[in-house]
Amino acid sequence: MNIRIGRGPAAVLASTMALTLFGCASNDATAPTTASSDGGGTTQEGQPDVNGDGKVVIGVLSPGDINDNGYYESFVIGADKFAAEQGWQVIKRGSVPPTEALSAARALCQQGVDMVALGASELKDAIPASEEAVCAKTAWYVPSSENIPQSPRVTLASDDPNQSMLAAGYAAGLLLKEKNGTKAGFVTGMEADFSVNAAKAFKAGIRMVVPSADLVITYTGDFNDSAKAREAVQAQTSQGVQVVYPYLGGATDAAAKLANERGVLTLTPGTDRCDSTDPRFDISVIFDPGAYFTAALELFAKGEMQLGTTKRWELGKDPYPAIKICNATPEQTTQMDTFASDVASGKIDTEAEVARLGS
Repeated sequence: MNIRIGRGPAAVLASTMALTLFGCASNDATAPTTASSDGGGTTQEGQPDVNGDGKVVIGVLSPGDINDNGYYESFVIGADKFAAEQGWQVIKRGSVPPTEALSAARALCQQGVDMVALGASELKDAIPASEEAVCAKTAWYVPSSENIPQSPRVTLASDDPNQSMLAAGYAAGLLLKEKNGTKAGFVTGMEADFSVNAAKAFKAGIRMVVPSADLVITYTGDFNDSAKAREAVQAQTSQGVQVVYPYLGGATDAAAKLANERGVLTLTPGTDRCDSTDPRFDISVIFDPGAYFTAALELFAKGEMQLGTTKRWELGKDPYPAIKICNATPEQTTQMDTFASDVASGKIDTEAEVARLGS
């Protein structure tokens, strides 16, 4: 049985002012506004053909590998599908270094895109281009997991990583408890603020179920190096971990496959892959940026995407972030539903739980 935290995606995406966009390609690769009716931002004239050239082109920049079968690829899959249905073109480029974000955005604008979409907030240094003449006839979409200043021509989509990672840990704790285990693993790339904080929240969630649990954390230094990820998983399983979380990047599948071979439970970093058989996943942790992005594209197609606003996605209130235990028992279903409800109501203070149990 699958468990999802939140309401059904179709109903919520249709009824809320969701923000979502998608794009397509390979890793190589000031317009007038009118006030919105609710005063909550502006809608740029001409959406979706903002520059008025008779076609709609979506430009996507991602800091990660857009063929990683995970978080970064999820941002572009839905965009490709939606754009194809609309007869739009998508230009996309993956593995963009943050130092090149600004120049890469300017290059997209020079190619006549109607929208610039950033795949992650690591590329926030591109945002100043939204105010430059070269990008005057564009709308912008940026997922924000940190404090990015609001810009008048940018739509931000925000969530709280503590919510999804605490929930991921809670779900992992339920499965760990079932195995009478007390040790979990976390394998990631660079030791950056977001990956360090994610590990803390994951650990806290596990300890909400298994108070004595320990988390072995390995920073390989590279989110896409499969050999390093497998080496980390091998070392952790040798230390007795019974569940391992390969967190983000192109090394996800290599790490998960070795976990499968070792009989260790594993989780997805951002997408729903409960149907995957090679590798297999036991828990899908869904904070899919592509799902958020697609909803924004739908608004863009209708000429209704609000610029200068932020949509905050919340666990238990929106369809995403979400958790799916791929073969959950009825009891686990109830426990996860209660957890989601308690986060949504404020009964569980995620920040306080991470501070209390994540160290």
